[in-house]
Amino acid sequence: MGEAKTLQFSGARSLGSGEGHFSTRLKDASLSDADAWVWLAYDQLHGSMLSSLPLDGTVGAILIESSWKAKRRPYHQQKLGVLLSNQRHFALELQDSGVPVIYLSSTESYSDVLAAVCQDTGPVHCINAAERELREEVAPLIDDGRLIVHDHPGWLTPRSWFVSSVGEEPPFRMDAFYRKVRQETGWMMDGGKPIGGKYSYDAENRFPWKGDPPAPEPPTYQIDDIDREVEAMVRTHYGHHPGDVDLSTQATSKHDVDAALDFAVACLPNFGTYEDAMSEKSRGLFHSRLATLVNLHRVMPSQVIDAALISNAPINSVEGFVRQMIWREYVRHIHEVTDGFRTLTVERQPSTRGARWPGFVAEDDSQHPNHLNQSNPLPMAYWGETSGLRCLDASVESVMEDGWTHHIPRLMVLSNVANLLDVDPRELTDWFHAGFIDAYDWVVEPNVLGMGTFALGTAMMTKPYVAGSAYINRMSDHCKSCSFHHKKTCPMTRLYWAYLNRHAPSFSGNHRMAIAMKNVERRADEEKQKDAATYEHVKATLLAGGELRPPSEGDLRRWS
Repeated sequence: MGEAKTLQFSGARSLGSGEGHFSTRLKDASLSDADAWVWLAYDQLHGSMLSSLPLDGTVGAILIESSWKAKRRPYHQQKLGVLLSNQRHFALELQDSGVPVIYLSSTESYSDVLAAVCQDTGPVHCINAAERELREEVAPLIDDGRLIVHDHPGWLTPRSWFVSSVGEEPPFRMDAFYRKVRQETGWMMDGGKPIGGKYSYDAENRFPWKGDPPAPEPPTYQIDDIDREVEAMVRTHYGHHPGDVDLSTQATSKHDVDAALDFAVACLPNFGTYEDAMSEKSRGLFHSRLATLVNLHRVMPSQVIDAALISNAPINSVEGFVRQMIWREYVRHIHEVTDGFRTLTVERQPSTRGARWPGFVAEDDSQHPNHLNQSNPLPMAYWGETSGLRCLDASVESVMEDGWTHHIPRLMVLSNVANLLDVDPRELTDWFHAGFIDAYDWVVEPNVLGMGTFALGTAMMTKPYVAGSAYINRMSDHCKSCSFHHKKTCPMTRLYWAYLNRHAPSFSGNHRMAIAMKNVERRADEEKQKDAATYEHVKATLLAGGELRPPSEGDLRRWS
């Protein structure tokens, strides 16, 4: 490739052999160190990404830190810390395995950095990006041959399986795809039939947790100099972002990743039974907490599946875990075949972007899916202001402190409350995208727009996931420490009825909603008025940044 040349150009700098713990440990690589260079995106942090490519000679890796990307949304400080530390540890792991590494830091976009890189290297290889946003950004470089794109080796299922079982047009339904994947892979199958005689054990995975068996303590990790350096950088440059960064609770090194996978397997025996439970005594209960590492591809999805299948966990736990991994594939396919829902025929509205994080404004004049035309702003309770609803406040506390909750608080509290308040689904999606350490567009948009908010109508779900206080009381201990009584004064149930009444025309003819809508019709006018008054009071209070308190006489009619 000619004479040795360290990669340096305007707008970016190589961190090799520089100052700081990471830069000191990273060798000062030159372009001549490799016959072919591969740019690995921030969520392609596994050695198999390189070994899977049909390239001859010495293969080098290019990794990029972009403050431009970090500032595009008010990303949780923990999210930035987890990504940056994992990427830096991965770079050193590659180097230790003999792979030349060029590690660049820039204030510019990935496409701008790569365009400059290609001027020195010629065409650079890359893996097809998981995020649509990133694929769109680098598409011009692929189109003109400066980037040579290869298939992503980290997915479990090809698009053909999705198309043959589900199709490329809505409605999209998980069951057909789930059975297809099980049959094609042989996971939990025997002679073409599911082990145990049925595909799903979901009905056995809906039990509340009463404290026994004891929930495991979430893992902690020994932070190193790289972690400390990243923590300091995040606090210095992104201290105005929500939350804080604490990498002692996150796997960042290869050793940590292995330990995290071991923890997941240890949780598995009780995962299924209490998969849907929520508790303030244990935020994660028996959930693996692996989603972040899997989405970064620090651990490959196939490794996770294999670990679950060879475990001695009960069949309902293994099946529930495998189903979650297949769901991940399912939403990825939906996001891709619909071009991020841009090809869907659905009601759309412009939205305020940035999830109302103070001082952050994202320019966007596009139309966003909004089947029910919900347009209320996201309450600041989602950024940590006390709402007075203990279920919501506890769930938000988890997000603000950890950048994480498991899937039931996400669906049945955080999304549910936003639904009942007619919050703009794009604002809620932006909040999830910024606040959760495992959130990327291909997974967060289907989960929030398609499942959490019904913004896509029946394209993904047959009905909206909404519920009153009975569900929260049954599946959690939040109600025990709430100032509201779950039956007498909690507004959630009246919010539920008000929601159904407001959107009755949209649910007309939906057979899955028939019973609920008949119950709405049977409600006395006086009760409907109380429902509507409760909605108006809760909405006005939370949108003003206030805290809800039970009526002094315990009568919700006092809100009317």
